[in-house]
Amino acid sequence: MSLKIRLARAGSKKRPYYHVVVADVRAPRDGRFIENVGAWNPMLPKDGDRIKLNEERIQYWIGHGAQPTDRVLRFLDQAGIAKRDARTNPEKAVPGKKAQERVALAKQAEEDAKAKAAAEAEAAKAAAEAPAEEAAASE
Repeated sequence: MSLKIRLARAGSKKRPYYHVVVADVRAPRDGRFIENVGAWNPMLPKDGDRIKLNEERIQYWIGHGAQPTDRVLRFLDQAGIAKRDARTNPEKAVPGKKAQERVALAKQAEEDAKAKAAAEAEAAKAAAEAPAEEAAASE
């Protein structure tokens, strides 16, 4: 039997309260569980007593092969019961394909505008110098 230490939602609508339970992986989220080993009240302030864990029983169940979910593992890491490795996803910050295309188009349009402005400035400079040379030559 595969065991998980996970959250089971309780509380009313828009007032969540979670029980930390040991359950078979096949059992429904809020359904049958083996043992209640803690509670989490996300409505309390962060500096308050939001999380209550029965450390002895959690250690017992981890020793018997129970795997905590990611959220529960965060709680256990804060309590010093288990270690949670930091996760890194460097691709998370990369914009999507369409956004990258929009950035490339905007960059291309900006470069085209700069090139056009430089060409116009060059033409204006050439036009300003040309009449001065003709006037100097005719005198």
